[in-house]
Amino acid sequence: MKPIYITRRETFNAAHRLRREDWSESKNMEVFGKCSNRNWHGHNFELFVTVKGIPSKETGFVMNLKELGKIIKEHVIEKVDHKNIDLDVPFMAKKMSSTENLAIGIWEEMEDLIKAKGAQLVKIKLFETENNFVEYFGGKEPF
Repeated sequence: MKPIYITRRETFNAAHRLRREDWSESKNMEVFGKCSNRNWHGHNFELFVTVKGIPSKETGFVMNLKELGKIIKEHVIEKVDHKNIDLDVPFMAKKMSSTENLAIGIWEEMEDLIKAKGAQLVKIKLFETENNFVEYFGGKEPF
C-alpha cells in the first residue's frame, strides 16, 4: 500500500519585525521596507501541517487528526498566538523572524512528536498574507 497524505489547518496572530541589528535603520528600511517598522507589525497566519503514512488497519487513519491538532496547538499555536515572534517565542530566539525561518522553527518543534505517533511530517505551509506563503519540506526536495 502506498502512503496517503493528510493536512491539518490552524491559525494564529503574531507580530514581528524584520531587521538586522548590524545594519543601520536606513539599510533595514531599504531592504525590509515597512516590515522593519520599529513598532512592529502583525499578521493573521494560516498554518497547514501535512503528514503522511499508511492508514491503520484498525482505524483507517494515517494519524488521528485530533492528535495532530493537539500537537500543533500545544507545541506551536500556544507559543506563537498573540505573541511577538522576536521577543516571546523561544524557538525563534536569535533568528530572523522571516516567514521562512518561522516555518523551519515550526517543523523543528513538531517533527519528532509526529514521528512518535507513527506518521511522517511532510510539509509546513505557512501563509503570512493571502498573497504570500512559504512551504517547507524539512530540507528535502518535495519531488
